[in-house]
Amino acid sequence: MNKHSRKFQSDKDVRKKVQSLRKLYIPRPEFDKLDARFGSILEQRRADEADGVVFKARSIMLVGPSGSGKTTAVRQLVHKYAHLMAADPEKDICEFIGLQVPSPATMKFVGAATLRALGYPYSGNKQGPAIWDQVKEQLKLRRTLFLGFDEAQDLARFQTDKERQSVVNTLKSMMENSVWPVGLLLSGMPDLKKIVNQDAQLARRVDPIQIGRLHSLRDVEHVIKIVQRYADRAQIDVVASVKNEAFAMRLMHAADYQFGLMAEIIVLSVSHALFTEGFEAKLSIRHFAEVYRERNGADDWMNIFVAEDYGRLNPRKLLDDNDSPEDGEDP
Repeated sequence: MNKHSRKFQSDKDVRKKVQSLRKLYIPRPEFDKLDARFGSILEQRRADEADGVVFKARSIMLVGPSGSGKTTAVRQLVHKYAHLMAADPEKDICEFIGLQVPSPATMKFVGAATLRALGYPYSGNKQGPAIWDQVKEQLKLRRTLFLGFDEAQDLARFQTDKERQSVVNTLKSMMENSVWPVGLLLSGMPDLKKIVNQDAQLARRVDPIQIGRLHSLRDVEHVIKIVQRYADRAQIDVVASVKNEAFAMRLMHAADYQFGLMAEIIVLSVSHALFTEGFEAKLSIRHFAEVYRERNGADDWMNIFVAEDYGRLNPRKLLDDNDSPEDGEDP
């Protein structure tokens, strides 16, 4: 991008509009399913508490590839239900506690991270079982109904069969606690399914939701509408070349057919249009191409928004010049 590419960056109205773009959330059907399932579990838990009964908790597993939008979906879910449950980790009562699984994901490290998320000082000389006993006690004291683990596939990465079974047993023990059962919201890569499917009892109490890839034909019209919606939020026009099937297919390929990555590319491209041209901008392929060039280090011949044969390009690779033309040869 040239030296004038950020000439509107200091404009307060433009900056606020970019912030508004980042807040815009457009759910996929899988996200709506997550919302409905979470709401149903929460409602049943409230009813059980009102009647003074304790049942084993149900949990949710949200699975999808990198860039599919899992983390954003969970964040949006907690935000949506903030008026129906206490979700402020700074408060004594917090009914949803979320954290990313640490690395290495030993049960001791994960237990310690969970204690810290609960606001409890961790003493480093305790062993795994003792730590998880403290976790269960803190979950009860803070009246936590749901415990969310992001990147939960790491719970079983590089573990032996015995260690993986220990993970499964720990998860089940929280759900089946006779005093204060806690539901789990496990989100992660497809390998997460192996953990849950390792134990039939655990799998029976987990509701699975899988985020699929965008379809190069079926999702074309939806993608075009999403681009328009972001442009409308930015209050800028969209040129005709960004409203057709060919562009939508390029955009999906640039995002490796992952919804979350696609939304990120759109936000960056619309923001770039605002930063370079202000509210007089007309969103065009050029804005997408320049953002892609900056993100992937891609010259025109390997830029999905420019290259004629873009289907051969791998959008996940940065500075990928394995098939670059020889020096002096036209690409």
